[in-house]
Amino acid sequence: QVQLDESGGGLAQPGGSLRLSCVVSGIIFRPYAMSWHRQAPGKQRELVAMIASGGATSYADSVKGRFTISRVNNKNTVNLQMNDLRPEDTAVYYCHVPSYPRDWGQGTQVTVSS
Repeated sequence: QVQLDESGGGLAQPGGSLRLSCVVSGIIFRPYAMSWHRQAPGKQRELVAMIASGGATSYADSVKGRFTISRVNNKNTVNLQMNDLRPEDTAVYYCHVPSYPRDWGQGTQVTVSS
């Protein structure tokens, strides 16, 4: 079983920035792709960004150019730098190991509001 511990959420103003972090345990981190997802109230969980084991990244169109996913393999950590935040980015954010589809953390709340 994979343990995922997300942190870094909070309240940000439109145009502001937040940096989310996720520490992963229970697996050997390096070989696995990692992803960030989010779920807004009343909406389905959606994929935000993904990073392959080799570092290749992909993003949802809605966050492209504003969010950056990265990983630090020797710390079993995946990060999500979020810039130019918008109210529509408000959601609970989750990191995820796609190879372990049933394992999710508690998530971290991001609220973008003036």
